[in-house]
Amino acid sequence: MTGPEFERVVLAITAELADLRIDKALATIPQIATRSQAARLIQAGRVRMDGKILKASYLTREGDSIDIDVPIEVKSELVPYEFPLTVPYEDKELLIVDKPAGLVVHPACGHLQDTLVNALLHHTKDLSLGFNEQRPGLVHRIDKGTSGLLVIAKNEQSQRFLALQFQHKTTHRLYRALAFGKFKDEQGTIRSNLKRHPEDRKRVASSPDGKHAVTHYRVVGYHPTGISLVELRLETGRTHQIRVHLSELGHPIVGDEVYGGGKRLKNLKSVHLRKLIEEMPRFALHAMELGFIHPSTKKMMIFQAPWASDLLPLIEHCEFPRYNQSYETHITDPASKLATVATDDLLEAPDLDDDGDE
Repeated sequence: MTGPEFERVVLAITAELADLRIDKALATIPQIATRSQAARLIQAGRVRMDGKILKASYLTREGDSIDIDVPIEVKSELVPYEFPLTVPYEDKELLIVDKPAGLVVHPACGHLQDTLVNALLHHTKDLSLGFNEQRPGLVHRIDKGTSGLLVIAKNEQSQRFLALQFQHKTTHRLYRALAFGKFKDEQGTIRSNLKRHPEDRKRVASSPDGKHAVTHYRVVGYHPTGISLVELRLETGRTHQIRVHLSELGHPIVGDEVYGGGKRLKNLKSVHLRKLIEEMPRFALHAMELGFIHPSTKKMMIFQAPWASDLLPLIEHCEFPRYNQSYETHITDPASKLATVATDDLLEAPDLDDDGDE
């Protein structure tokens, strides 16, 4: 996959553009237009003066002559994918998707045209691609094998406002999982530093030099066959975070072969239960609730989803609650300062909140 071609643009700093942050001055160029686009070019080392790369903190001076490499044209290689998405909510700023297990979120090796991103391009034309953007609208993601709610931004302003909330850890994310064993404590917090496993790059493990990860859990049900129903609230979003944390606590997720679920299956005495789990096409983790401040209304919105249908046989066998039978949306006034934060306050390109493995 090749990147964009560039053309050289020279910006002469006049009195009107003097004493501005460089990103704000660059946003006056029609080919750039926004400070966030300018920030991407600055980060990439595409903004220079007298041959020296400028930093984002540089303040312009009258008489400066600034060289910028601007993409000539963005040609997305993303191909729309006709896939039946479940979209419980949509407006001009964003949409909510209930991603099924098995669907990769964005293009990667082995999945170039059959991902959620490709399906979104078939569903709507309102996604902003940015500069050579291969992840339009995304601010967070979940594993291929995890089902549940994702918010997708329809324009760059909404994308950055939502990303700011994920970065400040003010979003509400509640997962439910079926895990092996009876927990010693009915609720608690799991803290560790996570990074890619040194020997198996498909796995993640706790390591002193990893990224800080925090998961809060609450056991809401237990079945005598040895299965617990657990609610998990993410404070951070790291790759495989919930799966690793539960596994390292001694309670791997049912069906999670990568993190110890397969080894625990043989210990179950119920033949019928083992058969149900063996027939499951994935592990039992579902993103049930998602909440955030809406980019334009500044109201707090909390979305709730029912269990994914492929988990229901196991849920019903263990007689666990089914909770919502349909999608629900709750809207309230926010108790967060983010409601008044300007989207331009996030000047650098946001990191993708990463509770995924694609």
